[in-house]
Amino acid sequence: MRAETRHSLKEDRFRGATIQAAEKTAHWTVEHQKTLLIAGVLLLVALAAGIGGWYYLSQQDEKASLALNQATRTLETPIGPAVEPGATAFTSAKERATAARKQFQAIVDNYSHTKTADLARYFVGVTSATLNDYPVAEKSFGEASHSSNSDLAALSNLALASVYPKDNKDSQAIALYKQLADHPTNAVSKATAQLELAGFYQSKQQPAEAKRLYEQVQKENPSTQAAQLAAQKLTALNQ
Repeated sequence: MRAETRHSLKEDRFRGATIQAAEKTAHWTVEHQKTLLIAGVLLLVALAAGIGGWYYLSQQDEKASLALNQATRTLETPIGPAVEPGATAFTSAKERATAARKQFQAIVDNYSHTKTADLARYFVGVTSATLNDYPVAEKSFGEASHSSNSDLAALSNLALASVYPKDNKDSQAIALYKQLADHPTNAVSKATAQLELAGFYQSKQQPAEAKRLYEQVQKENPSTQAAQLAAQKLTALNQ
């Protein structure tokens, strides 16, 4: 198989795993708001494309990328009986997250100075949040937020803001959402950060603040998916 083909297949596998993991992330945000990636999963496709070149920078990163592929496959494994004899099977999302987290953490431990390790740190955060292990999730997202890739850093900060309230760090969460809104990226748009902050205010019984942000999103993003979601949220607030 040609190197270019192998490279493309790896990117495809990683892209799918990244999107699915990020979608799962939305399930543990404040009040289970499904707005973490309101700008669309295509933003994560762009993120995956931007980091594809990391895989071949060095022999260490090549090894790390192979391990990352294996870990993301674990994270993609369906819950339930094995699809074929000898295949890996998980009985619950927590069991799967535990296995995947161990694999992602091994990448961080063994290849800590590679770019792939930055991605692994993010996924350690995702799996830790699934396991309700918020201190580890906070630590891992915090580390991933220092990535030199602006999209990965922004996505990690968005996830970090969503776990801060679990440790009663509401003010830090608000500050981080505002920072993300002021410095948008391909992965986290201004509207994404604003909607997530509005959802946070709504969960904290601050409807006036939430309404202000929803209205701003509508005004600044007419005829978009973000505006539609903001309208839905406003309708629910006014009922």
